[in-house]
Amino acid sequence: MATSKLFFAGSGGQGIILMGQMVTYAAMFEDKATTYYPSYGPEMRGGTANCTVIVSDKDVSSPLIYEADCVIAMNLPSLIKFESLVKPGGTLLINSSIVDQKATRTDITVLYVPTAEIAKEIGNPRGANMVMLGAAIRATNVVAQETIERVMREKAFTGKKAATIPLNITAFEAFK
Repeated sequence: MATSKLFFAGSGGQGIILMGQMVTYAAMFEDKATTYYPSYGPEMRGGTANCTVIVSDKDVSSPLIYEADCVIAMNLPSLIKFESLVKPGGTLLINSSIVDQKATRTDITVLYVPTAEIAKEIGNPRGANMVMLGAAIRATNVVAQETIERVMREKAFTGKKAATIPLNITAFEAFK
């Protein structure tokens, strides 16, 4: 594997930070080196939210990136601001449920993921972020899908949230 740099961006309440945390935990479960660098506005919901995750088979010296192998844009402001962050040959995933604009670059792979429609169709309308996370993991292979499911069971959805694990696994696996 070498090093993979992922950048998740959207607004507060879309599960951006959770997606980054889950990839980070999965990397740790797989004994890979990883950094996680969240950034969000002061608002609880609706403000900006993004995070950088680096996963590597060697030590990671800095959590800062200047280009990403994969950018996940969950809203239009994130697409506009961060499309240029994708390195040539990289991957851009766009939440096409709420972003009606197309990517402008032709030197990258672009996946349009209708997260809300898929989540609603599978009976988990709050699972749009898990739909997108599944799409991102399949597009990058940065960690194993099974490891993300382990993270759901052991880290992300514990206690009262454990009841949501089957729905979240279904959402994670929904976009092919």
